[in-house]
Amino acid sequence: MRQLTANELLSLSSLLQMETNGLAVAKAGMIAIGDSELKSLMQAGIMATEARIKGFQQFINENAIV
Repeated sequence: MRQLTANELLSLSSLLQMETNGLAVAKAGMIAIGDSELKSLMQAGIMATEARIKGFQQFINENAIV
């Protein structure tokens, strides 16, 4: 794989940070949700976010990005 440009690295870092922050907010918000259907949707969103974060981490590891 080619080297990532500085702009690509910044974008990757920003996307990963955005996903991480969103995950923290979603997990913290689960406490306040009483509706079971909404809680189920929120849990699905949390799982999807965790999967995206794992995808970013896999990309970073496979391409030896530091």
